[in-house]
Amino acid sequence: MTTLFTSYRLGGLTLPNRVVMAPMTRVRAAADGLATPSMAAYYAQRATAGLIVSEGVQPSAIGQSNPGTPGLHTDGQVAAWRPVTAAVHANGGRIFAQLMHGGRVSHPDTIGTRPVGPSAVPAVGDVFTPTGPQPAPTPRALDTAEVPEHVESYAGAARRATDAGFDGVELHGANGYLISQFLSSNANLRTDGYGGPVAHRIRFAVEAAAATADAIGGHRTGIRLSPGGTFWGVEETEVGELYAALLTELARLDLAYVHIEATADEEVLVALRRAWPGTLIMNPTLPMGPKQTGRDDADRWLGLGADLVSFGRAFIANPDLVERLRAGLPIAPVDEATYYQGGDAGYLTYAAHEYAA
Repeated sequence: MTTLFTSYRLGGLTLPNRVVMAPMTRVRAAADGLATPSMAAYYAQRATAGLIVSEGVQPSAIGQSNPGTPGLHTDGQVAAWRPVTAAVHANGGRIFAQLMHGGRVSHPDTIGTRPVGPSAVPAVGDVFTPTGPQPAPTPRALDTAEVPEHVESYAGAARRATDAGFDGVELHGANGYLISQFLSSNANLRTDGYGGPVAHRIRFAVEAAAATADAIGGHRTGIRLSPGGTFWGVEETEVGELYAALLTELARLDLAYVHIEATADEEVLVALRRAWPGTLIMNPTLPMGPKQTGRDDADRWLGLGADLVSFGRAFIANPDLVERLRAGLPIAPVDEATYYQGGDAGYLTYAAHEYAA
């Protein structure tokens, strides 16, 4: 019988279990988007996960969303990531880099220029900046001729990721960031081949995934999606049709996986599971919602057809989460005040359970 602790073949990797560490922004990078020794320790502590997906990594300077996040668009950033991936591998783990282009969810104080998006429509809410939260600015709408440059930024970052020792990459196509903005029916008001009907709104996502798969191989490329999600004010009409069409096109690329968040009704999510012929990672609870994913949620989604299950907040406070789930031990609570504060407190200070010898 398949359980969370059954091994799984993912592309060229054998995962010892089906527990995935979900991508979580922790804003601990050094200046110039460089990974740090503390980041190496943080991920290495959690290497018993079947797969780690890193925090969002900007694929270009203009793609940075928050201050303090790491990048994969310079040689220095590649060099800084190598000790991180080496530490994970030394502890027996596997790690994908999540490539996150923020699009309109950014600010000139963070990136030094006006953010870009599918259309000149601002995100809803305040964005993080070096001096604190500020209202989201109106982005500059990308010209049609500029779109391929941003498609290629994912592929270029994916090449750098493999040079840095990552086992693969996950495109962040969820939560109101650039790919999600193109999928949206209110952030994307374009009238060219990238906006309007469903077939046009999925185009940017498909081209980004295709370019990345061409660069490093489909077996090293995943994508995360949030069907029907409303993060940063995005809305999507025709959710079922939109994602069925998107998955049909992505299936041609032989990707490593699709990673879906529980942002739609279960009926919609189960239909997408049936529509996707490849590996599905399910994130069973709403990101940043009131409920934290537990063993019961994971087992339920394995029964509904998910191949792997991702856990977010539980991995922050429980570096040994896999062992705790296996033994039925309590899951330690997380201190939310330390999510983004920087430093090692609330980052490297959570202890593993003391197991009997």
